[in-house]
Amino acid sequence: MTASKQKIVPNLWFDKEATEAADFYCSIFPDSAITHTTTLQDTPSGDCDLVSFSLSGYSFMAISAEPLFKFNPSVSFMLNFDPLQDHDAEKRIDEVWAKLSEGGKVLMPIDKYPFSERYGWIQDKYGLSWQLILTDPDAEVRPFIIPSLMFVGDVYAKAEEASDFYLATFNDSKRGELVRYPAGMEPDQEGAVMFTDFTLEGQWFAAMESAQEHDFAFNEAISFMVNCDDQNEIDSYWQTLSAVAEAEQCGWLKDKYGLSWQIVPSALNEMIHDNDPERRNRVTQALLQMKKLDLAALHRAYDDR
Repeated sequence: MTASKQKIVPNLWFDKEATEAADFYCSIFPDSAITHTTTLQDTPSGDCDLVSFSLSGYSFMAISAEPLFKFNPSVSFMLNFDPLQDHDAEKRIDEVWAKLSEGGKVLMPIDKYPFSERYGWIQDKYGLSWQLILTDPDAEVRPFIIPSLMFVGDVYAKAEEASDFYLATFNDSKRGELVRYPAGMEPDQEGAVMFTDFTLEGQWFAAMESAQEHDFAFNEAISFMVNCDDQNEIDSYWQTLSAVAEAEQCGWLKDKYGLSWQIVPSALNEMIHDNDPERRNRVTQALLQMKKLDLAALHRAYDDR
């Protein structure tokens, strides 16, 4: 998947480190670069740096907008090191682990596990979580980066239901693996989802659930930005996904599982990266007044009509 064709883009919320973090991640992964930077002025969080970047061809966006939300392991990014595609996969997984570990926190030590010859889960120095895995050469090929959702607490045992809901909501969608907990793994229920993966708009996602005690849940620190072609598409996703009225703001919503999404027109990217600061500011101020985004109104603000 090329970055330009990626319809769903993870958005990372930082206090003030968006540019620094993007530079850090780009230094770790091959074929990575910052693609756009801009500043949104006069927002409720002051002036906010907005950074678009690509890691090994996978697009991310990051924003510096005050310490309102903190990353936690409910959303992590799985890194698949495939020996069939990279003869140095075993060496590279350790190199990437070492870099992501600097100043970070180990959640699961990198080691041999029943499901992988080499796997580890790390929270980096910014709090973002990564799962590094040496993939089974006999398994189906997966992309290098896959967002992974962890259903715990109030949404435990909802991973299959939620993934079915997402599969029904997005196009070009299918389920891949589905592995259930066997009996005898309490507190996890027999039949609960140990791991599943699936595509939405042709992009892979993963999900798992855990009945262990966890002090985190989905929040706005990581949201998924859906780039829409027109107002009809915006309206459709908004109606289907939005389940928390008080979370509706500036194109943001929360679904019934607590996961945050941004439903935005693809044209917004060009507007907020325009070289004319007055145009950018008009669009920003118009956007700040909206809940669901109004594409025609954004165009009017952009064109000063």
